[in-house]
Amino acid sequence: MARTGRPREFDKDQTLARALELFWSRGYGATSIQDLVDALGVERGSLYGTFGDKRRFYLDAVRLYWDVYERHLMTALDTTPLLPALREILTHPARLDELISDVGVPQGCLVGNTTAELVPHDSEATEVVARSYRRFTDVVTDALRRAQATGEVTDNARPEAQAQLLLYIVQGLSLVSRAGLDRTSALAAIDTAVDGLRRRDP
Repeated sequence: MARTGRPREFDKDQTLARALELFWSRGYGATSIQDLVDALGVERGSLYGTFGDKRRFYLDAVRLYWDVYERHLMTALDTTPLLPALREILTHPARLDELISDVGVPQGCLVGNTTAELVPHDSEATEVVARSYRRFTDVVTDALRRAQATGEVTDNARPEAQAQLLLYIVQGLSLVSRAGLDRTSALAAIDTAVDGLRRRDP
């Protein structure tokens, strides 16, 4: 006899946060709906009814990831001096060997991973990624503009261009780190980039 009654209730936000961890550790393509059902303990019909198909579920997880990251970024950069905080942001991918060591844990930046896996053939994923990158440069530009005004950061370049360069660095490190990264060389490269932002007295 078929089961009847109301579907099992679950906390949508908590379920999405747990799905985010699974997608982050495995990637979009390697995570099946059955994987999500098993890991989350939620019936397939309930997942479809709440989040839609796997693609929409994944993109909701990416949006959640970025929202959390952006709040962290804004808090981290709301400080003086700025350059030590910027260095900390940039070194996160280079310190993956310290921060995570178990198989199956999150790897790299989920937005960067989405870029590699779904962009450009998925237009909605492309927009989610592009918006995230725009927000990164907006937040970092504002912080650099303040640091230029206090004389900490060089004004030899526009803060928008400086922020764009830092985006390329952090995303490049995140992607390279997934294939193995020489930590010493990576940190030396980051220190060179941060030092290049420092204002030099004439």
